Amino acid sequence: MTSYDYLIIGGGQVADDAARALREHDADGTIGIVSSDEDAPYTRPALTKKLWIDPDFGEDSVPLNTAEDTGADLRVRTVVAAIDRTAKQVELEGGERIDYGTLLLATGSEPRRLDGPEDERIIHFRSFADYRTLRHLMTDGARAVVVGGGYIGAEIAASLSLNGAHVTLVFPDEVLGASQFPPSIAERYQKLFTDHGVELLPGRRAEALTVQDDADVGVTLDDGTAVGGDIVVVGLGAEPRLDLARQAGLEVSEGVVVDEHLRTSDPSIWAAGDIIEYPDAILGRTRIEHVDHARESGAAAGRSMAGSEAPYEHTPYFYSMVYGVRWEAVGTLDPSLETLEVHHDTAHSVVYYLDDHGRPVGVLMWQIDGARDAARTVIADAITDRDLLRGSIG
Repeated sequence: MTSYDYLIIGGGQVADDAARALREHDADGTIGIVSSDEDAPYTRPALTKKLWIDPDFGEDSVPLNTAEDTGADLRVRTVVAAIDRTAKQVELEGGERIDYGTLLLATGSEPRRLDGPEDERIIHFRSFADYRTLRHLMTDGARAVVVGGGYIGAEIAASLSLNGAHVTLVFPDEVLGASQFPPSIAERYQKLFTDHGVELLPGRRAEALTVQDDADVGVTLDDGTAVGGDIVVVGLGAEPRLDLARQAGLEVSEGVVVDEHLRTSDPSIWAAGDIIEYPDAILGRTRIEHVDHARESGAAAGRSMAGSEAPYEHTPYFYSMVYGVRWEAVGTLDPSLETLEVHHDTAHSVVYYLDDHGRPVGVLMWQIDGARDAARTVIADAITDRDLLRGSIG
């Protein structure tokens, strides 16, 4: 029977950083990575951004070379069916069992799906394979229907429009970005898309996928109308993969519940990335789905599995970039909260999101570089003086 000192379930960014941290702290321990993905670990943010806009960044730049750099034994296209905590084994589909000393759950998330027929031209966008399919389908002048106005939908819509597609973007907000930004920023954000020729269908929800009589693929909207094109890309966010943790009997709430060392309710099992509900040093107990958290929590889990006593104290930031405009944020972006807006000029802004006591719980930095730590400090220090806040960042 195969046995590893450290076994990682999942093959994304978390697995890469965990394996590197394990190898840094344990030169000889055996590492196994079991991934259902068809590709070795890769950098996910490039799939919606850099691969489409940077001619010097090709597909060969996407793999992270995890196995080569760490000596980990990597299995792709491999599904873990169950965890036997008593025997300290995982069972693969097909019945093979693998022993582990310590185990890391890094199962990540899966895309939210719309009901409807399966078709190569309909992509629920998440993986490197999805990127390759979309790239293959893309031709100059292709009509692309993109569903969803969040990170994935907006970034894909922008990237496709920059690559010659005629893009229709369907989203539920009345203004693109209104679920995160105050009106002044949302209107600025939306204008980026209209200035680049993207057709916007605001205030609409896609109900189902269709393959239409004229061979178009498309979506049916909540008002009964149909929108068709050559390609449909669904970018409605993702749901954490928690089934395996539940099957194993681990404590699960909004995510897999972990302590400050990212250890689960089983002392031999850690978890990291999208799936965890953890005690953030500034934000309190939360679950976060961004790449900075994936990287930092993966590395922290690896160190902890190898014996480090250091807690995970990193408060993640998240970011997006469309049409050369980049924004970053820390904490909660909820425009229903009171906001304090600081516009340094027409292109650079900071928005503080305030709770009922006037304390900042989130900071948006629009075209502001190098201010993540300052944003973390503002939230941690619970600064309520408006004049002090206005001068804190920028």
